[in-house]
Amino acid sequence: MQAQAGDQIVIRGHRIGEPDRDCEVIEVHGANGGPPYVVRWGDDGHESLFFPGPDATVKHLHPAAS
Repeated sequence: MQAQAGDQIVIRGHRIGEPDRDCEVIEVHGANGGPPYVVRWGDDGHESLFFPGPDATVKHLHPAAS
């Protein structure tokens, strides 16, 4: 997984009826855009260090560099 500050990470719910969670990448601490990330969670606004699992996807919300 590769992300940049400003990207959104979405974690799908694990059970039927469980909502997805999302967070905004604030800082990237890994090499070449890899984890861990400092993120701000969309549901309550708290910030934490996050190591995404296989159920996470990145939404790139900025234009790709050319």
